Amino acid sequence: MAGETIIAVVGNLTADPELRSTKNGRSVAGFTIASTPRTFDRQSQQWVDGDVLFLRCTVWGDLAEHCASSLAKGMRVVAQGRLTQQSWEDEKRSSVELQVDEIGPSLRYATAQVAKAQRGTAGAYGNPYSAPAGYTGGAAAADSLPPSDPWGTDQATSS
Repeated sequence: MAGETIIAVVGNLTADPELRSTKNGRSVAGFTIASTPRTFDRQSQQWVDGDVLFLRCTVWGDLAEHCASSLAKGMRVVAQGRLTQQSWEDEKRSSVELQVDEIGPSLRYATAQVAKAQRGTAGAYGNPYSAPAGYTGGAAAADSLPPSDPWGTDQATSS
């Protein structure tokens, strides 16, 4: 949406994601990312840590379940999402948090094995851009893509 503040954050999880469900049965997970800037001090010839930013994060739906089953305390992650602010007038305070749209492990100092998750029949809450049910990816699955998908044909065999 226009006017939203989109940011990317790289840091470490301070605890395992906490998975919950709303009254309507929708999954939601919360966690905190600690991001510490590092700069090189030329005088001491050493790397120096800056002030830590602790950013509270929230993820919804399938992404929340994927985070809870894939991420753990201490993992370095890359998260992208929208900053939101909540204010409380009775105590004159506010809080900023990240509504995460995309997240994954950082591969700078680690490796990861990725497994495609099985999707429901409606996709992610009716998202028209999500893969259809049964889609497993790759050229072999091109027959299961909707006809309107321009990437659904194998370019190597098309004429």
